[in-house]
Amino acid sequence: MCKDFLKSSVGRKAVVAVTGLLLVGFVVAHMLGNLQIFMGQEQLNWYAHKLQSAPLLLWPARFFLVLIVAAHIFFSTQLAVENKKARPVAYAVKDTVQASLASRTMVVSGILLTLFIIYHLLHFTFGLAHPEIFHLVDAKGRHDVYSISILSFQNWIISGAYVVAMFFLCFHLSHGLASFPQSLGLSNEKCQPCLKWMAKAVSAIIFIGNSSIPLSVLLGFVE
Repeated sequence: MCKDFLKSSVGRKAVVAVTGLLLVGFVVAHMLGNLQIFMGQEQLNWYAHKLQSAPLLLWPARFFLVLIVAAHIFFSTQLAVENKKARPVAYAVKDTVQASLASRTMVVSGILLTLFIIYHLLHFTFGLAHPEIFHLVDAKGRHDVYSISILSFQNWIISGAYVVAMFFLCFHLSHGLASFPQSLGLSNEKCQPCLKWMAKAVSAIIFIGNSSIPLSVLLGFVE
C-alpha cells in the first residue's frame, strides 16, 4: 500500500510537502537557537553545550533530519523530471508566463541549498571547513561556538555566502510554503492569495533572522 502510494504522483507530492514542512520547522528552530548570539557568549555557548550534552537525542535527531532531507530531494527530483517529460512543448511558453520565477527555479535553488547544507555541516558540525578555529573553547571549557561564529563571519566571503544562501532558501520557501497545502489537497483558489502572502512573510522573517547574524558580525555590531 505504501509502495503504491509513493509510486503515484499524488503520494510523492504529499511526501515532498510534509518533508518540506518539517524542514521549515527545523529552520525556524535552528534560527531561534542561533539568534542567541545576540545575547552574548555565555548564552550561546550554554545553549550549544546543552545540545551537545545529549548525544542520545542529538544524533538520532540528526539522522532523522538527514532522512527527511534525502526524501525531500529524492522525490522532488523525481517529480521535476517527470513533469519535464510530461509537459507538452506547445504549452511551454504559456506555462512559463503563468508560473512564478520561484516555482520555475525550485530545482536550481534546491541544488544550491544542498551544497550550502554540506558546507554548513563541514563548517559548524564537523569542523572540516575551517579547522583552525573549530576547537576553540571558552573559559568554562565548553565548545566556543560564539567565538567560532564571530571569527567566521568577520570574513566577508563567508558572511556573503551565508546571506546568498539565505536568499535562495527564502526564494525556495516562498513557493514551497504557498504550494504545500495544495499538494495535500487542503487548499482552493480562494485560499491561494492568502497562502502566498503568508509564505512570503514567513520567508522574509527567516531571511532577516538568519542574515542578521553574519551581517551584524561583519559590520561590527556583534564582537
